[in-house]
Order: sequence, then C-alpha cells, then structure tokens
Amino acid sequence: MKYNFITIEGNIGAGKTTLAHMLSKHFNARLILEQFADNPFLPKFYENPQQYAFPLELFFMAERYKQLKELLQTKDMFQNITVSDYLFTKCLLFAKVNLPDEEFRLYQKLFDIINPQIVQPDILIYLHAPVNRLQQNIKSRNRTYEQAISNSYLFNLQETYTQYIKQHNIKTLFIDSSNADFLGDSGHLQIVIDALDKEYSDGQHYITLP
Repeated sequence: MKYNFITIEGNIGAGKTTLAHMLSKHFNARLILEQFADNPFLPKFYENPQQYAFPLELFFMAERYKQLKELLQTKDMFQNITVSDYLFTKCLLFAKVNLPDEEFRLYQKLFDIINPQIVQPDILIYLHAPVNRLQQNIKSRNRTYEQAISNSYLFNLQETYTQYIKQHNIKTLFIDSSNADFLGDSGHLQIVIDALDKEYSDGQHYITLP
C-alpha cells in the first residue's frame, strides 16, 4: 500500500463514511470517523443558522483537532494505514459558507494557529455527486435535523470544496460518484482500491464510477 493516511471528503450525503468503513475493512486500517452527533449545536444550527453557526464551527474544530492529534500521534503496531472520513481543512471550508465576514476572519486566525499541528493525508479521495443525488442520500439516511437542508446550501458547499481542491496542490482522487453504490456494487469499491494502488504526482486525478 502506497499511502499510510487516506482521507475521504465530499459534500453532505456524498457517502464519505460508507466508503471509509469499507476501505478500512479492506486494508485492515485504523478508522477515524467524525463525531458529528456529539456537537450539541448541530440541530440548533439548522433551526437558526445565524445564531448558532459560530459555536457550531468552533466546537467542530476543537473536536476534530483533539481527535486527529490523539489518533495520529498514537502508533498502532498492527495497523499501519489510517482512513479518515474528514479533512481538517473542512473546518475552514464550512466556516467560509456559514459565517459572516468578521466572524470568519476571527475563525480563520484560530484555524491558522491550529492547522500546522495536524498531520496532512498522503492522498485525498473527494466524492463528487450532483445536488439531487445528495438530497436523495440525505432523505434516505433520515436524520431529522438534515431534512430541511436547501439545494442552495449544498451547492455553495460543493463550490467551496471544488474551488479549494483546484487552488491547492493536494494529491486528490476526484471521483464522480453520481452512480456510486459502494455497498451494493463491489466493482465500485474495487475501482477505488485499484486507484489507490497507483502512485500519483500532486494534483487531481479523475475517476468515474459506471
């Protein structure tokens, strides 16, 4: 295996956690999953974004930092590969969408202090799906507080993610997951596994799932 730290990213409902589980099982890898359910501000944010966006994003950043620092600094002699279903930079990307300018500038100062202490992934897998597919996935997993997420909010997140990836020299597998069915189609998972078996230079490398 050429990559010791693999991170999966994508919009809300893109299938990050499902793929992370399956890759960690295949590679016998240590699994890092975002503990979003522990954030007490998340349901409140969807009800009142203006009031709760800042504490929501601060809580997420603190929890992600604590989790990544602890797990990535603790070596596991039986598991040399780590798979995560989030990128720490996600903090900044969501804050850019959710916060007004003044609060975002303050948040970015805090992020810039913390980010250098975080180990960056060897490769990023970005799952890209159209908004209508994301909405289908959101509806099917049936988390009550997510059901009113608007198309425009998902589109803004999508644009923020793709712009970041294009502007930064991150080694990325950019996967068109419009038709992805990692649980039901073993061939889709195998395409990702085969892609991870290759050595890439920095930049984006595009894969479409049939």
